[in-house]
Amino acid sequence: MPHHYDNANAAVDAIIEAVGHDIRIGLPLGLGKPVELVNALYARACENNRLQLTILTALSLEKPRPAPGLEAALLTPFLERVYADAPALSYLEDLRRNTLPPNVRLREFFFMPGSRLRVPRAQQDYVCSNYTHAARDVFAQGCNVVAQIVARREGPQGVELSLSCNPDTGPELTRMLREAGRRFVSVAQVHPRLPFMGREAAVPESEFDLVLAGPEFDKRLFSTPKQPVGDVEHAIGMHASALIRDGGTLQIGIGALGDAIVAATCMRHRDNALYQRLQQDWGTPAEQADLLAEHGGLEPFGAGVYGATEMFVDGFLELYACGILKRRVYDDEHLQTLINQGRVDPDALTPALLDGLEALGERVIRTHEFETLQRHGVFRDDCRYELGHIIAPNGERIMANLAIPESREALKRHCLGDKLRDGVVLHGGFFLGPNSMYETLNAMPQAERDLFSMQGVEKINQLDANPALYKAQRIHARFINTGIMATTLGAVVSDALDDGRLISGVGGQYNFVAQAHHLLTGRSILMVRSHRGQGADAQSNIVHNYGHCTIPRHLRDILITEYGIADLRSQTDAECIRRTLRISDARFQDALLAQAKAANKIDASFTIPDAWRRNTPERLAQWLAPGRSAGAYARFPFGTELTEQEQALGAALTRLKARSESTPRWKLMLAALRAPSQPADAQAQAALERLQLSQPQGLAEHITRRLFLQEWSRAAA
Repeated sequence: MPHHYDNANAAVDAIIEAVGHDIRIGLPLGLGKPVELVNALYARACENNRLQLTILTALSLEKPRPAPGLEAALLTPFLERVYADAPALSYLEDLRRNTLPPNVRLREFFFMPGSRLRVPRAQQDYVCSNYTHAARDVFAQGCNVVAQIVARREGPQGVELSLSCNPDTGPELTRMLREAGRRFVSVAQVHPRLPFMGREAAVPESEFDLVLAGPEFDKRLFSTPKQPVGDVEHAIGMHASALIRDGGTLQIGIGALGDAIVAATCMRHRDNALYQRLQQDWGTPAEQADLLAEHGGLEPFGAGVYGATEMFVDGFLELYACGILKRRVYDDEHLQTLINQGRVDPDALTPALLDGLEALGERVIRTHEFETLQRHGVFRDDCRYELGHIIAPNGERIMANLAIPESREALKRHCLGDKLRDGVVLHGGFFLGPNSMYETLNAMPQAERDLFSMQGVEKINQLDANPALYKAQRIHARFINTGIMATTLGAVVSDALDDGRLISGVGGQYNFVAQAHHLLTGRSILMVRSHRGQGADAQSNIVHNYGHCTIPRHLRDILITEYGIADLRSQTDAECIRRTLRISDARFQDALLAQAKAANKIDASFTIPDAWRRNTPERLAQWLAPGRSAGAYARFPFGTELTEQEQALGAALTRLKARSESTPRWKLMLAALRAPSQPADAQAQAALERLQLSQPQGLAEHITRRLFLQEWSRAAA
């Protein structure tokens, strides 16, 4: 049994005693880090340079750091309210200031996007790895401590722990350490507010050497507040939602694009007449219409979808509440195949089920097969397995071989269950989201929470562990991910710049793209905003070529921008260029076409059709206007922790920032002179006070105050 501690410093002493002064600690990515333990280890290393501390992890979460001025005035009270007493990782501040002590190393395989671009040690110590290789690479770095937060409950067999938010790599890493015979320590830090996820995430307490529990560790979980969803995101979400197949499989990510997809998908299901009308407003090219007819759909969901996703985001809970995430999958490939073929009704089993299993090759039933089928309700609970026989409730011994007609008939008469059970609607590798997500999961009865099964990425992100089962479960898979840039030949840049600097990391994106190509009915969908920047500073995110790529062009599949969908799979290079030009921003199409012609990648006589030249932000706003009038395309489609004032302030400041970036300085000065100098009402006055502009100091603040009041009054009008 493990040793128990109620404070982190005592656990640090135990770790040093067990593994010595060279500590190489493997931590889960994201939410699962035991922050208090890590901070105690880091403090000890700062105090004692004999202690060598290497932190092996990914996605070290930190609270947003608003820029000084208006942003800080707006966001600081919000951040204090949302994060409250959620503990911060103390090594991050020193990393950012480049003051990590020389006896401490932080080696990560994924960064919070954009957070480490100007941090030399982080860039130098980055480990380039696919998510499915993370456990291997942490092992190779000499890991000798494995630690994470867990949930705890009292069960019939005693204390049970749950890996909850992060069964993604820890069990695989622990297995590798044990098989290698390496001396290591496994540490669990109990978090009272962490949802207890069952199934594969549940483990006995004896899996750990040290268990930390006590008031010191009862703090708010780190959350990711909702981001506003703008025009570009809503447009991309509408396109992507039409590619989701009823009865299929879905992966989506976090952030505004994920919320936009979920919002559009819920509209498709709940308000289909509006959804179809808005889709028609886009004007769908013939090749896109063919793609949707074959691989997507515009109708409401009947069978629903199943989630197979490395990241379980709160959007899946919205799809579940909407009645879309409801397709249940089961752990037997033959049973799952019969369901896929419509030959089995999960709610009303018939004797034909056993005939179907036999025809697909489920013949000799061994202990494991019997237990799986019985768990899923195929065999009655009062049956049992014994030495190659299934013992019926009446005591009859029946050969456990479906290939024998007499045995099959006896099993039909005496042992067949009524309906299937113990299916799941989602398999996920880790979860992270807003506080509302954790609260929703905690409020569920355990049986309902078990519909969401957390497991290792070695099973989620690839097919290797059980190809037959996963192929049967993941039919019509739509793995939807985000890129930063795409080339006209279909390569996608998602993690780094062409000079080698890391923005984030590969993570699991490559895994899912490759998996989509292995699944007969799978498709990889990568979303890229067509441009970045405003006005004269605008640049295309669709480029002719780039010095780095995350997804190579030979894995090109479906690409989406706000201007439409490009199906690039199996197309020639010239056709790929035509299709990516069709969904690129019109301001950059001529230059892209000229580069393609110079490289002899497209016919010299090809010209841009007039219809493509309508791909402008102004035209996009016109396309979205009918939906906005009908109540669609909300800025926060699933709510926000921002107050109404904070939402209004954020929208006004966003418009002001865009205006400042796209307007010459002299024009801004002139506009400020014409703008109101005094607030029109008490709400405007309160907004100025929140932004600390009620008593402006200096010319810059006076100009900012006037321009802000102008934006505020326009919104009020």
